[in-house]
Amino acid sequence: MPRVLVVDDETGVRESLRMLLKSDCDVVTADSADAGLRALAEMPPDLVLLDLVMPGRSGLEFLAELGERGDAPPVIVLTATKTVATAVEAMKLGAADYVTKPFEVEALRIKIRHLLEHRALAREVVRLTDELEGRDRLGDLHGRTEAMREVFRTIERVARAPATVLIRGESGTGKELVARAVHDLSPRASGPFVAVNCAAIPDTLMESELFGHERGAFTDARDRRIGKFEAAGSGTLFLDEIGELPSSAQAKLLRALQERVIERVGGENPIEVDVRILAATNRDLEAAVREGRFREDLYYRVNVVPIDLPPLRERRADVPLLAERHLTRCREEMGAGPARFTRQALNALLRHDWPGNVRELENAVQRAVALCDGDVVDVGDLPEAIASADRTEVLHADVRTGRVDYEAAVSRFEQQLLREALDRCEWNQTRTAEALGLTRRMLKIKMDKLGLTKPD
Repeated sequence: MPRVLVVDDETGVRESLRMLLKSDCDVVTADSADAGLRALAEMPPDLVLLDLVMPGRSGLEFLAELGERGDAPPVIVLTATKTVATAVEAMKLGAADYVTKPFEVEALRIKIRHLLEHRALAREVVRLTDELEGRDRLGDLHGRTEAMREVFRTIERVARAPATVLIRGESGTGKELVARAVHDLSPRASGPFVAVNCAAIPDTLMESELFGHERGAFTDARDRRIGKFEAAGSGTLFLDEIGELPSSAQAKLLRALQERVIERVGGENPIEVDVRILAATNRDLEAAVREGRFREDLYYRVNVVPIDLPPLRERRADVPLLAERHLTRCREEMGAGPARFTRQALNALLRHDWPGNVRELENAVQRAVALCDGDVVDVGDLPEAIASADRTEVLHADVRTGRVDYEAAVSRFEQQLLREALDRCEWNQTRTAEALGLTRRMLKIKMDKLGLTKPD
């Protein structure tokens, strides 16, 4: 029940207002401005009814002091004067409204109800904003960094609009998860979510995949088949890696976006479609437009609202959260497994640059869970490329403390460096030598000297 504070020096007015409001509000009364300020400090009300003319401190002075406090409640001024000059001055000091004595009961009720509803709505907005700012998850997306919270805010804003969205980000950053979050929060959530990986479909089959085909349209077209546009119905069609679309499919996609109609391959009748398009790319589409590989008019059609997903190396503070969430998921799927990471393992995860982004992190955690024998994931359970960063730090510490001499440290570091390069090049010696700026013969000499052999 909302709390209303009545500040008036007249006992009859205070009692009348208490009786009037007691069925809807918790009414507290004060007979002076000073008593009203004390009541405010003890338990802040949701609304104040304030007399302007009182002995001692006036209602205007009360308002002036109230305005210096944070989150001040709205104030309705009660004035016995027939002019509005004093009330206008009160409004300048922050009063929300005013009524003249004797006041009309129903008019006062309406003003009070309106202000209480407005205050409740404002508090709900603050609560939801605080909840969003503190959120570390939206759908299957996770993150506490400001970069990810900005992504969450953009998804929330754009989901309810019909605009086409272009999700940009490196491979493995979670572009499809963003698309699913937009769909799930949109008015089309009850419709299907259909995803198409444009990079995985041969150019010759792309138009048939997107728009369908009629029987006999080409050699293997034995039956009519609907495409992804029709399958998406009144839902969402997600075009992943849209930059890979061949030029012929780009032209048809542009028409579908502009006119909301498609034609099946081999068909003659236009088919109306009602589908929202979400697209994603890990390429620079603006460069593709300049080079003539992507239609400029299509680019502006799909890039109505861009959402940029940061790579994991730019939101490194999210790594522990993501790693622990995936560790919990793996443990639940297996019914057993390690429950946490050692501090050294988390440090190694934080130092890694994650060229494969979140997908690489999930694979690394899954591998660690599979190889771990105990209840805790340690550095040795992590993939070589990740664990080696931690071993470099250990090597530095060994040299500083004198546990390893200079020559041994150089040998161990060179061995680590060569092993990482060989792993990256899948132990192809020619490619590894080129990557390191060595001749193949020199690389082979070093491998023999350091005892590096290709693992089984």
